[in-house]
Amino acid sequence: MRSVKSLAQLQALGLAEASPALDAVAEKYAIGVTPAMQDLIDPADPDDPIARQFVPSAAELTVTPQERADPIGDLSHSPVTGIVHRYPDRVLLKAVHVCPVYCRFCFRREMVGPQGLGTLTGAELDAAMAYIAAHEEIWEVILTGGDPLALSARRLRDLMVRLAGIDHVRIVRFHTRVPVVEPERIDAEMVAALTASGKTTYLAVHANHPRELTPAARAGFDRLLAGGIVLVSQSVLLRGVNDDVETLAALMRGFVENRIKPYYLHHPDLAPGTGHFRVGIEEGQRLVAALRGRVSGLCQPAYVLDIPGGHGKADIAAASIRGGDGCFTVRDWQGNEHAYPPAG
Repeated sequence: MRSVKSLAQLQALGLAEASPALDAVAEKYAIGVTPAMQDLIDPADPDDPIARQFVPSAAELTVTPQERADPIGDLSHSPVTGIVHRYPDRVLLKAVHVCPVYCRFCFRREMVGPQGLGTLTGAELDAAMAYIAAHEEIWEVILTGGDPLALSARRLRDLMVRLAGIDHVRIVRFHTRVPVVEPERIDAEMVAALTASGKTTYLAVHANHPRELTPAARAGFDRLLAGGIVLVSQSVLLRGVNDDVETLAALMRGFVENRIKPYYLHHPDLAPGTGHFRVGIEEGQRLVAALRGRVSGLCQPAYVLDIPGGHGKADIAAASIRGGDGCFTVRDWQGNEHAYPPAG
């Protein structure tokens, strides 16, 4: 199989119907489904959670007033092209704006794809690296995009060599779908390209459903770990994909079983045409509370919201305690409330 990159190819595989609405979606937003993800889709299931993530839907044409093209305010914190400097000690480096798959809920869907912001030119990358070198408060560089592992191993190695020359950068983190959606790319050359002398490399594996943790993906995780790369997870809470406690529990346990520390569970961002994926915050809080009572503490991600407008992340799971002046009521995972400190 080959990667699917058009609506016509999806239709030929029986994964999408012919309709003017889907034509309009395909004209606006990029399509990409790798063979690994095609293998996981059950074409007989109209509610298949893998298909829901990657196959276009007419619902993407419904845009609400609160949705925005840059929902987390990247552009307002971009001092030079390719850099987002929202927090003092870390920056995003967006070297590329293409991906092996295009998630239908993507918060950067207006920026990625063949007609998106593209790959940084040599001059733009030089300016981005100069910015990082000039700001000694930058301790961590987070490569995102697009998907940074869409770059070749050679280009990734060149990036790491350049970062190795900036002494105050100690951590390099990659946010990627590739180990799950294109696991064959996680070979010895790729693993070697992601490390550099004097730097600790973290890699955030993006997966949203336990079926994505295939044997091929697990083999890639093993190669990354053997190469000295620390693995954490990121997932998005998505209606119709993982918005039930059993699925979330299986996903988080799957991460831990593969030596991937659950890190972020994102509340869906206000990207245009993604309302059909969003759950309510109260619903999300109930799911996270139920997860806490059901699975090990090793399996608990931080449930976070990127505040629209570029104001950063907020932990929105902390709805289990209220009160003040030393007197609190704490709600346990079963919904029972307890005084803290307890009465003598």
